[in-house]
Amino acid sequence: MPLPKRNIIWFRRDLRISDHPALLEAIQTSDEIIALFILDSKLIQHSGSKRLAYLAASLRALDESLNNKLHVMVGEQVEVLQELMLRYGATSVHISTEYEPYGARRDERVEAAGIPLVRTGSPYAVAPGRVVKASDATPYKVYTPFYRAWRVHGWRKPAAKPKTINAITPKDTDRNFPDWKLPQGLSITPAGEKAALARWKIFQKNGLNNYNEGRNLAGIDGTSKLSAHLKWGEIHPRTLLAELGEDKDHDTFRKEIAWREFYADVLFNNPHTEKEYYAPRFAQMRYDAPGEKFEAWKSGKTGYPFVDAAMRQIVQEGWMHNRTRMVVASFLVKDLHLEWQLGADFFMEHLVDFDVASNAHGWQWTAGSGTDASPYYRVFNPIEQGKRFDADGAYTRKYVPELAHLSAGTIHEPWLHPDGYTHGYSQPIVDHATERLESLARLHEIKADKPQDPRA
Repeated sequence: MPLPKRNIIWFRRDLRISDHPALLEAIQTSDEIIALFILDSKLIQHSGSKRLAYLAASLRALDESLNNKLHVMVGEQVEVLQELMLRYGATSVHISTEYEPYGARRDERVEAAGIPLVRTGSPYAVAPGRVVKASDATPYKVYTPFYRAWRVHGWRKPAAKPKTINAITPKDTDRNFPDWKLPQGLSITPAGEKAALARWKIFQKNGLNNYNEGRNLAGIDGTSKLSAHLKWGEIHPRTLLAELGEDKDHDTFRKEIAWREFYADVLFNNPHTEKEYYAPRFAQMRYDAPGEKFEAWKSGKTGYPFVDAAMRQIVQEGWMHNRTRMVVASFLVKDLHLEWQLGADFFMEHLVDFDVASNAHGWQWTAGSGTDASPYYRVFNPIEQGKRFDADGAYTRKYVPELAHLSAGTIHEPWLHPDGYTHGYSQPIVDHATERLESLARLHEIKADKPQDPRA
């Protein structure tokens, strides 16, 4: 009697069973599959406690959807895969293609060791490298034309959920689920595919049809809060795109998905920009050394309420509202004159939804060194941003209780209220107006007589 044909499905950033082309391919080309997740010591080392706690919960959720048949292995990837292939007689390893520098290098190393990887699908609606200019087949350097071409390119419909998954039951010694606990007093969003689908339904009902306006208001539940689910592949962007219409709010949300794919494409074509400047001349700008002001920024004690609320949110929840991500990034680079990499590394430590491409290029966009045609004079005013996007002060009061007694009219400028500092709130560590001029002066030093248009 012939031995059953077996394939390994190696989960990485695709912790779901619905809309999962690689899983379907593994099932359709075998009699039995080995469901596998390998704990990566390097990625664990660079992940903070909140992201690790989220991953642990997500793995438990994936295991439940696989009827408790997920192998969770510890070790070097090549060695783990070789051992399992030998033990089970597996002939191939099925994966979703990864494009960021670390994942791509890892997969090349696995293949170089003689392990056959079968790539099907990716974490994106349109894989990096697919959308290029019709004129010369080069990558796009500016978002808006990328978005238009991305839409023209299009994407597949969501893949079907497998009706049955005939997975091999692991040995007890192959069930190395991590016991990463969330530190006391912190909170993170629920993990797993079911939680992702539930959140999508809530957003469709309560936020999607007002997304164009609501997404900027920090004090309301106006964003999808799907970023962590997308980062870990608990839901695929195709699943979201398939249910979007053509009205303004739906298109604005579609554009946010496209930003994620644009930054993945930029990093794929410029892998050095994970840590280095996309616009090289910005490496020559005068920056200050990190010191007490950097520590104040990290701890949410800058004396600027909207900035401090956001910085405390990321530490407490592993997530930060998109509007405030731009505000705190601008404050670090242009008010404190520190390099963007310092902030990007802090985000890497704390964000549950940390995505290397979105993080690096979101920071560079705000810093003025990234993919933008006119970044030179954009300096976010932390006071006016708070007044505009947290007009009633609800967001600031939630995370900065020292200011909870102040009204909407004074909470963003506590120095104007006689009781602004009675509860121990910090004095401003810099004067924004002064540092804005200093930032522009430093930018002028490195700016060519006529800035180059990156679309050229």
